[in-house]
Amino acid sequence: MRSALVLAVLLAAAAVAWWQFEARIPSHWHPWKPLSVDDRLTPLTKWKLQRLADDREACLAALDTAPEAALRMTPLDDHEPAPGCPLRNVVRLHGSHVEFNTSFVASCPLALAWVIYERQRLQPAAEAHFGERVARVEHAGSFACRNVYGREEGRRSEHATAEALDVAAFRLEDGRRITLLDHWGDEGAHGAFLREARDGACDLFGNVLGPSYNRAHADHFHFGMRGFRLCR
Repeated sequence: MRSALVLAVLLAAAAVAWWQFEARIPSHWHPWKPLSVDDRLTPLTKWKLQRLADDREACLAALDTAPEAALRMTPLDDHEPAPGCPLRNVVRLHGSHVEFNTSFVASCPLALAWVIYERQRLQPAAEAHFGERVARVEHAGSFACRNVYGREEGRRSEHATAEALDVAAFRLEDGRRITLLDHWGDEGAHGAFLREARDGACDLFGNVLGPSYNRAHADHFHFGMRGFRLCR
C-alpha cells in the first residue's frame, strides 16, 4: 500500500513538472500547438504544415490567424474537377497582400505555406534588395490533372492534387518586374533577390525547384508540399 502511494505521488509530481515545462515551450517550438502565420519559423514548421493535410478544420483555423486583409480566400468542398484527380482539403486563393494574375485552387496547407512565406521570407527579401515590397505575383497555376512532366505513365504530379504552385515573376510596388527567365543569372539585385526568394521558400515548402534544377524549370519556381528538403 505504501509503495503504491509513493508511486502515485511521484507520478503526480512528474505530471505537474511536465505541465509546467510544456507551458514554457514557445508555440513555434511546440509540436502540438496550433500553427499561426506569424509564428517564428523552426524545423517544426514544415512538419506542422504537412500534418495539416489531413486536418481541414485545423488548417482553416491556422489560415484564420492571418491579419485582416492579409488573405482573401474561399474554402471549397471536396470535389473532382477532372477524372482521376480528386481534390480534398482545398481553398481558392484570391489574393493576400499581393495580387495574383489569377486566383488559384490550392491545398489548404499550400495556401498556408504561401501566406507564411510571403510575410516572413518574400517581402523581407524584396525590401532588403529594393526598398520596395512585392505588389503582384505572376504564376502558371497550381492544379493540373497530369503525371510528372506530363508523361503518359508514372506518378502523379503534385499539381494533380493542387499541392504545388509555379511562380514565374514578381512585380514590385514601383512597377519593376522581375522574372525567373530574364533575371535568374543576374549578378545584381534582381538575381540576388530571386536566389533569396528561392532559399527562403525552402524553409516552408517540401520541395522548391527552379532554374538550377533543370531546363523544365528555367522560367519558374515550383513550390511543392511533398517531401521535406529538396531545394534546387
